[in-house]
Amino acid sequence: MSLLVTRDKETGVAVVTLDRPERLNAIDLETAEQLASTWRELRFDDTVRAIVLTGAGERAFCTGIDRSAEVPQPSSPYSTDDPLIAIGPKANDLWKPVVAAVRGMACGGAFYLLGEAEFVIAAEDAAFFDPHTTYGMVSAYESMYLALRMPQGEAARLALMGTAERMSARRAYEIGFVSEVTVPGGELAAALRCAETIAGYPAEAVQGTVRSLWAAKEAVLAQAHARAPAFVALGNLPPEQQSELFTARRSKEFRVR
Repeated sequence: MSLLVTRDKETGVAVVTLDRPERLNAIDLETAEQLASTWRELRFDDTVRAIVLTGAGERAFCTGIDRSAEVPQPSSPYSTDDPLIAIGPKANDLWKPVVAAVRGMACGGAFYLLGEAEFVIAAEDAAFFDPHTTYGMVSAYESMYLALRMPQGEAARLALMGTAERMSARRAYEIGFVSEVTVPGGELAAALRCAETIAGYPAEAVQGTVRSLWAAKEAVLAQAHARAPAFVALGNLPPEQQSELFTARRSKEFRVR
């Protein structure tokens, strides 16, 4: 299993941990299936009233899709399957509150998860970036989530600057993407404190509030997602060219702001 799930019946909080630290918690097809299955399972567990989502290790919360994953695609340019489209809690009709605890890198497909969390708590060493454009790929779904969670200009800068720039936890806090910044290693405890508090309230009122907050933006997101496959099909370089750019990448040549 590449996903670790623990439940505390006394507090009503479950902790879902991406447990692939050796791969910087990148998501392969098996992990994607496990995430979707876990969210659906938690829908039916009435002992769980709030959830914390985090990543194992100190280097990364999640670095998106595992580049070694082979994703079969139909031959038609009008049909593009996205392997991460159903990895988030809202995509699986889970309306229990999810608090994300981020340490280290959070990039690319990580925004599918962060975009569907209620709020994000980050360690001081957390860094957010989107590598898609650097490697000849369209940032479609990721940018759509970002545009709903931060000012338009910040979302555009993060998506367009690729690997050349990373957003610090402090900057993410200043623009409202992150709700709290902690010392490194303190992000999980801070997220648990929030989750335990929320779990102590009447579940129906909490879940109704989560549903109400999401209702304010889900129509816009649904329309945007419906157009995303076309943007990806039109704008992505062929896979072999993407691989060439990825292989030629230079490490540690980036600016943190």
